Amino acid sequence: MKKSAWLFIITMMMSTMITLSSNNWISMWMGLEINMMSFIPIILNKSNKSSAEAAMIYFLIQSLSSMILMIMVLISMMKYSMSNNMIKLMITSSILMKLGAAPFHIWVPEMMSKISWYKGMLLMTWQKLAPLMMISNIYTSSTIINLSTIWSVIIGSIGGINQSSLRKLMGYSSINHLGWMIAINKSLNLWLMYFIIYSVMNMMICQMFSNMKIYFTNQMSSMNMNNNEKINLSIMMLSMGGLPPFIGFMPKWLVIQNMINSKEIIICVIMVMCSLITLMFYMRVMMYMFMTYNTLIKWNVINYNKLYLMIMTAMNLSLPMIMFMKLI
Repeated sequence: MKKSAWLFIITMMMSTMITLSSNNWISMWMGLEINMMSFIPIILNKSNKSSAEAAMIYFLIQSLSSMILMIMVLISMMKYSMSNNMIKLMITSSILMKLGAAPFHIWVPEMMSKISWYKGMLLMTWQKLAPLMMISNIYTSSTIINLSTIWSVIIGSIGGINQSSLRKLMGYSSINHLGWMIAINKSLNLWLMYFIIYSVMNMMICQMFSNMKIYFTNQMSSMNMNNNEKINLSIMMLSMGGLPPFIGFMPKWLVIQNMINSKEIIICVIMVMCSLITLMFYMRVMMYMFMTYNTLIKWNVINYNKLYLMIMTAMNLSLPMIMFMKLI
């Protein structure tokens, strides 16, 4: 990474903090704009045709959503005849567009397929923090949130079924997880905990794929991975899918509990069913790794850090320990 990229990473983090600590729309908007103008040079760090396309997609989507957001804020300040509910609906829609939640999701997988794993990791984790906090602070109608939740979990699960590109698959997985986070947007502690656990798991998977230079599912069969690496990657995948007893199940469990208490049973059932579909396409990726003959390629030998693999395993198997501590 070029030295200048670190300046933009610091600016990107500071701009998110500006949005999180703001108490008015103008400063929130300013933080989002600085964030956008910091992330675009990071995308263009290695200039090629794909990264230029990704930067243009990101710029157009974020500019359009910011424009809608500011127009609605100005209308609400000038007290025009437009109804309050309509203004809130448009503001929420503009923030959902920034997040890449369904039905404004089409740009996320397309952009993911054109950028590197580390940039994709930033897009799927850090870039979602400020808009999620904004949605959490808006007292909006539950209808648009519920519709976006249902669309996100359905599209995020069905969209990943037929994907051979792992970056697109992770993009659809991100949309699915976003649906779970939006569903509990009123409970700050709950979605923040979900976001942190999801971000850590996402970082570990993206780092592993980046180190091994894996971009497509058919590459999994030709990687020279030992059994420890295969088992660790499988555990990470199953944890991302929310399978017990891995740590990825804990936030989903708490969301289900919260939604049952709120009497949102139908949405909860849809979310759980779609979670099973995401598990299916994660297991399909693992099948390439375990069920096919591994071709040994001399120039593709990877000496992966054993300590890192141990940390991954310990983190993902920590849910039974948490449960045991609670029982004590």
